[in-house]
Amino acid sequence: MNSKTGCNRRGFLGSLAVIGSTALVARLTPTALAAASQPEPEVSAVEDLMREHGALHRILLIYEEAIRRIRAQVVIEPDLVKQAATLVRNFIESYHEKLEEEYVFPKLSQAGKLTGTVATLLAQHRAGRKLTAGIIARCSAPHFHRPAELRALATELSEFVTMYRPHAAREDTVVFPEFKKVVPAKEYDRLGDRFEEREHAQLGDNGFEGVLTQIAGIETKLNIHDLARFTPKA
Repeated sequence: MNSKTGCNRRGFLGSLAVIGSTALVARLTPTALAAASQPEPEVSAVEDLMREHGALHRILLIYEEAIRRIRAQVVIEPDLVKQAATLVRNFIESYHEKLEEEYVFPKLSQAGKLTGTVATLLAQHRAGRKLTAGIIARCSAPHFHRPAELRALATELSEFVTMYRPHAAREDTVVFPEFKKVVPAKEYDRLGDRFEEREHAQLGDNGFEGVLTQIAGIETKLNIHDLARFTPKA
């Protein structure tokens, strides 16, 4: 093929591409075109915190599966429990709870709102960190599979789950709505951006999505990844 023919073919194919793109756009409805041109909506500060609670609840399911296996004397790999507890330490305690302690709780205290609840939540943060340190230590011990150690681990996991289910539920339904009321609208909007910056600074480029990927990996290894398995059998 000579160069002139090659140029003509490329020009012809380029024209087809333009025509095809134009035809595709022409077939889109005005609503679809508007939707395609809209930027992805930003996640608000409270929505961010509540999504993180969703991740926490999935970790609690991992803890519950570990408790079930220990009490049923089914083998549980210490690394899987340790991975989940390390996520709690790095994601929940060092990131999520720090946001609450630096931004949410002070605003409520300054406004004189939910002071008793905030004091309890802070005490539970401290208790949770102590439990997490114990869980990680037990999972790292060479005598992990001794019955006494497994029973102690199951107790610590159970105490963590028992505390954090009502903890997260109270924040979602009482604390966060009150926080949104006491923070001026412009400041609240800026917080969403600040939380996102903090997320990527502490959790890396993959941020929250990277945490979900790690959780899903543990769920798969424990065979609790299929949502349908939690549906009662008729």
